Amino acid sequence: MAHLKMSLLLMLAAIAFLTCKITEKNRPAIARAGFDWQAHRGCRGLLPENSVPAFLHALEFPEVVTLELDLAISKDRQLIVSHEPWFNPSICLLPDGDSIPKKDEVRYLIYEKTVAEIKAFDCGSRGNTRFPQQQPQKTCKPTFRTVVEAVQTKYPGKAVRWNIEIKSEPAWDGIRTPPIADFVDLVVAEIKQLGIEKSCNLQSFDVRPLQILHQKEPQLVLSLLVENGRSFDYNIAQLGFLPQIYSPYYLVVSKKLVRQCHDRNIQLVPWTVNDVTAMRKLIRLGVDGIITDYPNKIKEVSI
Repeated sequence: MAHLKMSLLLMLAAIAFLTCKITEKNRPAIARAGFDWQAHRGCRGLLPENSVPAFLHALEFPEVVTLELDLAISKDRQLIVSHEPWFNPSICLLPDGDSIPKKDEVRYLIYEKTVAEIKAFDCGSRGNTRFPQQQPQKTCKPTFRTVVEAVQTKYPGKAVRWNIEIKSEPAWDGIRTPPIADFVDLVVAEIKQLGIEKSCNLQSFDVRPLQILHQKEPQLVLSLLVENGRSFDYNIAQLGFLPQIYSPYYLVVSKKLVRQCHDRNIQLVPWTVNDVTAMRKLIRLGVDGIITDYPNKIKEVSI
């Protein structure tokens, strides 16, 4: 019943968000200086998600400020850039080129494989039916260090920001991911070794890693990801402190939510916005950034 109620709330929010006049839809919007355009999983709409080619291509669009990505942990305790802590059968192939049966997806856990074993899986050639513009190419799930070093090599001196999601759930602890405190420690250690702690933020739907970081690493910028239809006050209460960034599903953004965030000096950066009309409306509402799979659409917002 609770899930049904939540779905209804999100559906009503979607209707409210998308209901606007034709003239409003077509009116250009100008993002303010410092607006944070974020490339989601690199540029998932154009190239295989969370891959080195996708991150490098995303930065070819001059408006992109931040690269957004997800982290899992390998058997040899390396940070792996992956949305799931397993190999998604929709986009990945086994090392021998065979497909992965949907029923077997969690048999291939990243946490149970070394970096060398992970690199043998092809997570790009299959493409993604949800993103018909995506250009398939053979690629693997990279380590986070590989991505950062590739970006720094191709774009030396470029001020790139990183939006890093700790992908965790309580039921996954010690099975699909390390215990949450270990997960956080591995992420923080790598960020510091790479020297990017001042140019990144850490985000999660799971409040636990954010709470640990808030206590142990108060200098780091934290973002609360939200995918429910609950109120701002409820979600902040669950977290237990005010994060620097509040990042909800874009269809629940309203003038009230913008005001609630800004009154508390919290930035509002919604996900994942792939429609130019929606981007324009969000900018007019006053959001501080937008996460998108299609950085090539950004230029259309202001014309």
